[in-house]
Amino acid sequence: MTILKSREAILALAILALLAVIASRFPAFVTPGNLARVLTDTSPLILLALGQMTVILTKCIDLSVAANLALCGMVAALMDGMGVPLAVILPAVIVMGAALGAVNGLLVWKLGIPSIVVTLGTMTIYRGTIFLLTNGAWINAHQLSDPFKALPRMVVLGLPIMAWIAVAAVALLGLAVARLPLGRALYAVGGNPHAAGYAGISVGRTQFAAFVLAGALAGLTGYLWIARYAVAYVDIARGFELDVVAACVIGGIAIAGGAGTVGGAVMGALFLGIIKNALPVVGISPFWQMAISGSAILIAIAVNTLGRRDPGRIILKQAEART
Repeated sequence: MTILKSREAILALAILALLAVIASRFPAFVTPGNLARVLTDTSPLILLALGQMTVILTKCIDLSVAANLALCGMVAALMDGMGVPLAVILPAVIVMGAALGAVNGLLVWKLGIPSIVVTLGTMTIYRGTIFLLTNGAWINAHQLSDPFKALPRMVVLGLPIMAWIAVAAVALLGLAVARLPLGRALYAVGGNPHAAGYAGISVGRTQFAAFVLAGALAGLTGYLWIARYAVAYVDIARGFELDVVAACVIGGIAIAGGAGTVGGAVMGALFLGIIKNALPVVGISPFWQMAISGSAILIAIAVNTLGRRDPGRIILKQAEART
């Protein structure tokens, strides 16, 4: 069947099957109110997966997104403590996240350092910077202003603003990838960098733009995370980069670059989000989430690899038949 050849369709069916299994034992999990909470809880993962998708499309990877989130979130909390209005904090952390992403992009573009090495280094630097800013101290709910904490939780048409921001980001990035030259450049650079260069597309600039976009989304998510959970500390979102990569790979974003869709990244994030929220319901420790994410990455990469090998074997068999 044609529908089963689509990664998005397969993931949608897997999500429905997963919900059906959970609902058979815990019907309350699939009520509209709880599903809205699941979507809200998954919104940070969706936002970071969208940014990671653009980076992976260009044959790179950004392992610093969670550290970027944590640093921008801490800066947002510190600014709130100094009385800075939210109208200033929000654009400031988005610009800061984009600047941190630009650091990654410049190191990859201008110095030619592999992205995995660059982002492993900046991940540690960003985490260390948080400690230097706070000396390891926490910022708790009573130290944050009510307007700062209220925005992500504000409900509009049955969904918190946090979920609506994720929905808007999905729509805007989907439109950008489909309609703007940058979207075509992402796929061209990831699919064949040499051909993209001959076509006049700058590989370095495109990768730089992808890192900046991923950083901006991380900065936005940093504020949303801190405001919703009303706490900021050094280890916020530690290890979350694994979930982000897992969401992309599960969603069919080729780790080798040049293939994948916004819908796939969103589906991968939702799949992991439902699993994460269902674990406590079915009596499994949430600490298994890391093991599940790692296993999901390996399985998805194996499936993607086997899927790419099959056409090659068919072609060889056809060539042998002709001879």
